[in-house]
Amino acid sequence: MERELKERIAANEAAFREVNEGIARGHYPGEDDAPRGFRCECARLGCNTMVELTAREYEELRGHSRHFVVAPGHELPDVERVIETRDGYVVVEKIGSAGRLADESDPRG
Repeated sequence: MERELKERIAANEAAFREVNEGIARGHYPGEDDAPRGFRCECARLGCNTMVELTAREYEELRGHSRHFVVAPGHELPDVERVIETRDGYVVVEKIGSAGRLADESDPRG
């Protein structure tokens, strides 16, 4: 996959990550373990898939700027590798130039 396409894919996924940051912030104290719907952070145009995980699980995977949550089957092996498969979602890590862009675009710095 060409570099420009990889970077565009990473930018799209970073935008979905920002939506999920808002979802994670919007829970009440004591709801860290309550399942909620998060947007799939894949690069598929028009993807509206929701994945269910807790705010605590989302915080764990977001501990690394290159980690994203995607629906099963939405992985892109050219720009990411699967870190973990969980019930209903997959955690992927961006690699190469897509990984560097994920680091640079991380709203958490």
